[in-house]
Amino acid sequence: MHHELGFYTLGGAPKSPRELLDEVKMAEELGLGAVFISERFNVKEAVTLCGAAGAVSSSLRIITGATNHNTRHPIVTAAHATTMHFLTGGRFTLGLGRGIERMQDAYGIPRIKTAEMEDFANVMRRLWRGETIVNHDGPMGKYPLLSIDPTYNEDIPLALVAFGPNSLKLGGRAFDDVILHTFFTDETTANAVKLVKQAADEAGRDPTQVRVWSCFATLGDHIAEPVRLKKSVGRLATYLQAYGDLLVKTNNWDTAVLQRFREDELVKNFRGAIDGVNTTQEQLEHVATLIPPEWLAPSATGSPEQCVAAVKHQLDLGCDGVIMHGATPAELKPIVEAYTPA
Repeated sequence: MHHELGFYTLGGAPKSPRELLDEVKMAEELGLGAVFISERFNVKEAVTLCGAAGAVSSSLRIITGATNHNTRHPIVTAAHATTMHFLTGGRFTLGLGRGIERMQDAYGIPRIKTAEMEDFANVMRRLWRGETIVNHDGPMGKYPLLSIDPTYNEDIPLALVAFGPNSLKLGGRAFDDVILHTFFTDETTANAVKLVKQAADEAGRDPTQVRVWSCFATLGDHIAEPVRLKKSVGRLATYLQAYGDLLVKTNNWDTAVLQRFREDELVKNFRGAIDGVNTTQEQLEHVATLIPPEWLAPSATGSPEQCVAAVKHQLDLGCDGVIMHGATPAELKPIVEAYTPA
């Protein structure tokens, strides 16, 4: 089993959440180590999908990557995690993220601060150990009583989707898994790993016990070109729509290129995500002219053997695992078959 390899189920805009069932089964057959579940407010509600993944699997780690701590009451989230923990025999990891500020503003969901996630992580661990918390007053909010079951003494892993330096350091000192972002350059990836491990060490933790996952676009040439275009150009363009400033700053890319991208008439007037279900091939080909090739370069492309080499390079940069992002298990099959652990 390749414990260091994972994938995201229901990538992009799936037609039905039922696609998860076959994807999870095939992932286990291939020997992948983890399935990551992202959350969108449509047919990708994370709690439901986690339960489905747990029901049709027996070895995969199931990791939310990610949900937001402030969209459910903390007791509901704690109960979700304990339910998944017992359902899967300890294969579940609760993964949190900061979320997209523009969406949060539109829905009236408060923006998430680093201190809130750290407070929340500490509260979850206390609840899973069976503690009853009275009159909690911290960054995550005020709660008269928080308790799930005083007989519990469970160690449920926590993951954090981290981007900027504050989140990366938080991941190192308070979480068990840290999930990086797609299209990180080699330099950005190596620096991110260093920040996480240093923060773990400074917090008195064993840095080797904090797993850093590269989220690495893996789109071999065996995948049809229109699909690759959507999952590469379309996906990166969607990131630039949502939080382009942060991604460009993190990778030390040219901000003038981002500005030209935003001022393009198609991009400026596009409704929804550019990698959405109704995006045309012609639109994606136009968007491709706005994105420099070097921005798309941090990815696994080419033959299965070339993809394997690129995936292993992420491990060479210090990552503990690689999420082969943007591809289904069926699309990953020739790559996994060509993969041999170092």
